[in-house]
Amino acid sequence: MFALFAAALVASHASLLRLPYFWDEAGYYVPATRDLLAGSLIPYSTPSNAHPPLVMAWIALSWKVFGLSPLVTRCAILLLAAFSLLGFFRLARTLSNATVAAAAALLTAIYPVFFAQSSLAQVDLPAAGLIFWGLDSYFRRRNVGFVIWFSLAALAKETAILVPLALFAWEIVCWGIAARRGAADRLRDELGSTLLLLLPVLPLALWYAYHYARTGFVFGNPEFFRYNVQGTLHPLRIFLAALLRIWQTVGYMNLFVLTIACAIAMRHSPKDDSRGEKQRIEIPTQLTFLAIAIFYGGALSVIGGAVLARYMLPVVPLVILVCVSTIWRRLKLWLAMIAFVALAFVQALFVNPPYGFAPEDNLAYRDYISLHQQADAFLVTHYPSARVLTAWPASGELSQPYLGYVQRPLPVAQIVQIEDFTIESLLSAVSAESRDARSRFDVALVFSTKYQPSPNLFDRWQLWQQWKARYFGFHRDLSPEASASLLGGKLVYVEYRRGQWVGIVEVPRIEEASSTPGSSVTR
Repeated sequence: MFALFAAALVASHASLLRLPYFWDEAGYYVPATRDLLAGSLIPYSTPSNAHPPLVMAWIALSWKVFGLSPLVTRCAILLLAAFSLLGFFRLARTLSNATVAAAAALLTAIYPVFFAQSSLAQVDLPAAGLIFWGLDSYFRRRNVGFVIWFSLAALAKETAILVPLALFAWEIVCWGIAARRGAADRLRDELGSTLLLLLPVLPLALWYAYHYARTGFVFGNPEFFRYNVQGTLHPLRIFLAALLRIWQTVGYMNLFVLTIACAIAMRHSPKDDSRGEKQRIEIPTQLTFLAIAIFYGGALSVIGGAVLARYMLPVVPLVILVCVSTIWRRLKLWLAMIAFVALAFVQALFVNPPYGFAPEDNLAYRDYISLHQQADAFLVTHYPSARVLTAWPASGELSQPYLGYVQRPLPVAQIVQIEDFTIESLLSAVSAESRDARSRFDVALVFSTKYQPSPNLFDRWQLWQQWKARYFGFHRDLSPEASASLLGGKLVYVEYRRGQWVGIVEVPRIEEASSTPGSSVTR
């Protein structure tokens, strides 16, 4: 099964395997892996976010054997995705049957967020996969197994520890309910297994102790901690984040097609097969899934500056499993319904939704990479000595060849970096240029730092726009044409692609070469 899953994933991602690194890959995970390959568990070429190093160690091992390249990186991550999918299949077969497991695994594999993340060098999907293996051992009552798997999951991504903690809390609640009903003796016999759910905290605590000893910080650099914890504790922000987490769990990227199909199925009575009435996933198991979803989604509504869909990968496949089981059990034409849902997922993979989303959640990230590859190559070829105004991650793309965008890098000293391309940031750059020679630039590489959907109903709701800007970092970048006008330059390169764009603005300026008449030079 693993070989089958791996072959299918590699084949379906064949056109993506040689793509340069994208966004957080380029900003953290790939530099951190390079540092690990050089012998340091703590990144030094990029500020440490205190993420445990398990996934980066796997990539570093792959580089050690096969060489440093995006192709090797993406194949290594695809193997982890296949292992994750296998763990989910085993979990689904344990709780239901092979038919439901196969259908649920198929839908999970083509769900846009899972598919896109399957080849990206990030840690959320591998951590989710280890959680699935842990849940399989948990429901099989294999204590040593779930301790190992949940410990590995926490060493892949620290938030994975929320799952065994959720299971621990849920078992305590069940124990309390049973005590009221006079059935506590049976659960008391399982108290040892319940306490074992706390053991995965130990390896994660050891990692944080090591990180603190080396850096003086427990949970990453101060800016990372401020953004992900201190800046997220406003009650309204928590409420809005919780709504977004619910949407990501039941509706995001056409997931609503599956949940609506499940709701329709619930209106029908269970069907029979050769062995009698089709069996559902047991209610206590479904309640355990619900407890995990509430605990996990609730915690990530309180912490985490960016409300990214990939953070919910440990939960969404569980929703897919329950919905598929319900459809299989209650609809005569269940296979046709599953096929319809699969088509909806494939459509969401290629067609951007009418609302804002992260390009890493479907194949929009491929559009971003292609746009930046071409623009970076144009800039390096036509303006090799120019000082360039741009924002991250383009600043890294231009200066770090190992990211895969340019062969001839620009020196870091030639890059003037700003936060984004809002009118405030560009005006600040123009003002700084007039005051400080170090802030002067000849060319501006501008691009969309946020996906811009077509105008919709929510755009007219000013309060929602204000909330997004205040709590979730939403902003609107100026278009290439507007950026060129504000900078007083000429737009020499521009390309649009499905809600994303990139442009190059040549900014002429007058420099006084000397004080003698006629000595002014325009360039």
